[in-house]
Amino acid sequence: MKLRYTFFLLVLFSSAKLFSQTDSIEVYLIDAYCTREIPYIFKLSFYTSDFCKSKVILEDKYEFGVSYEPTDLHKTDIALTNLSFISNIVNFQIITETDSGVINKSEIFDFDLPFEPEIKEGSNWITLCLFGSSIFLIPYPSYVAESQQSYFSLTKEIPVISFRSKSINYPSGYLSFEYTYIFNAQDPGYLRAGYKKIFEVAGVEYLSPGISLYTNFATNLGISPEFSIGLFTIKDTFTMYVRCRSNFTFHSTGTNFQEIYIGFYSGLFSLYLD
Repeated sequence: MKLRYTFFLLVLFSSAKLFSQTDSIEVYLIDAYCTREIPYIFKLSFYTSDFCKSKVILEDKYEFGVSYEPTDLHKTDIALTNLSFISNIVNFQIITETDSGVINKSEIFDFDLPFEPEIKEGSNWITLCLFGSSIFLIPYPSYVAESQQSYFSLTKEIPVISFRSKSINYPSGYLSFEYTYIFNAQDPGYLRAGYKKIFEVAGVEYLSPGISLYTNFATNLGISPEFSIGLFTIKDTFTMYVRCRSNFTFHSTGTNFQEIYIGFYSGLFSLYLD
């Protein structure tokens, strides 16, 4: 009986030791912030659950060593002056490596920049401004179906207020104004204001349900549920999307109608709020 008990304890101890060797390294942040004055310095410090080497990667493109010898207390200062970011929320990930060569990746953390980052692309900045201005000003073609009649129309959407998210690519949602001109329609001009929610998903850029109110200042006033699919980006700034929308009138003499159109989304000219 005593021999069996001793054998059980040995098996239990060996199993615990084996699991402890395969456990991942846990990262516990102490500080992760950017100084408020020039030169901007990212100050990072953290504990780890075991002794290890470490490095940090900013926005999946800037890699910096933190601890070159195994330790459980890690600290570094990183100058941000010559780095380029597209958002004032910077994501980073901590990579650790044990003496045995086991590599672990932490969850994605983030910190705020005390300034709005500039796009640093040299002469491409002028090209981007010209290209952006043209896309910003050009209306989008669309197809309108109303009471068994079909029309061609042009629509222009302007995002005015965007709400920040943890993503570096898109806001969590935005408020916009739109103007649509329906050719050969009795009342061709429609103004609308609405909100679009953005969900980033694999396979496409995003899915975006939305709702808006519209009016033609005459015989039609109503509400418009819609759904957009972001297809691909151009110059990492503009996203081409396709949108379907149904318009339901509140007016006794108004008519319901549907729209399908393509467009370009960009928050470049939008006011961002937290």
